[in-house]
Amino acid sequence: MRQTILGASGYIGSQLKAHLESLGHEVYCPARGDEAVFLQDLGQVYYCVGMTADFRSKPLQTIDAHISLLARVLKEARFRGLLYLSTTRVYLGAGHGGEDGALQVNPNQADDLYNLSKLTGESLCRAFADRQVRVARLSNVLGGSRRSPSFVDSLLDDIRSKGKIVLRSTLDSAKDYIALDDVVPLLPRIAQEGNHAIYNVASGVNVSNAALLEMLAQRYRFTYEVDPAASRVVFPEIDVSRIEQAFGARARPLAEIAFGE
Repeated sequence: MRQTILGASGYIGSQLKAHLESLGHEVYCPARGDEAVFLQDLGQVYYCVGMTADFRSKPLQTIDAHISLLARVLKEARFRGLLYLSTTRVYLGAGHGGEDGALQVNPNQADDLYNLSKLTGESLCRAFADRQVRVARLSNVLGGSRRSPSFVDSLLDDIRSKGKIVLRSTLDSAKDYIALDDVVPLLPRIAQEGNHAIYNVASGVNVSNAALLEMLAQRYRFTYEVDPAASRVVFPEIDVSRIEQAFGARARPLAEIAFGE
């Protein structure tokens, strides 16, 4: 079956392209704005289009990436299945990190635009569930040959350029991290074998900022300080039982991920 990647030039899309090609698939990677997408059979679609750290300064582009283009693809394109890449960031403020749990957003918070747009994209996908449209909620992905748009890589940038980190979240703030090499092989399996509408793709283990600094200190020399206005940001542990049971997935702990190299 033909494989189509929307957003193939991005961090995850580019690695997914290489993986699918290594398996012998024909991989179609249209450029942004290419109207030919709507004139041919796309086969299995991977929707990797998205905004990352710059969503705050580009709210309209964020809506276009996470919702508007997706809506048009769902409405007009011909495909056999579609996998929409979402984020475990949607669990911030939730009581549990399971795929079926209730989530919390606040439109009065500017940062919640990202979660609102991703969740709207997810809801659109659920409306087309009869067409094998699924969602993968990705944790904070690290590793690979390209710089990732992650919190960790932003810290590494500061270490290399300044030799100093200024944390804007407290030392006990914690989130989940997963290796790019653990993510990419799972995406085609979720897309083509999954029986659920939504899958968490995460390690299932939270790592605090304090523990992360300890790991970085084993590789680099730097100083750090915590901004006096730093907020405490703790995500619930992400439930990974669904990918474990369906695909036997076991993500490596952060200490074993080769990031920043």
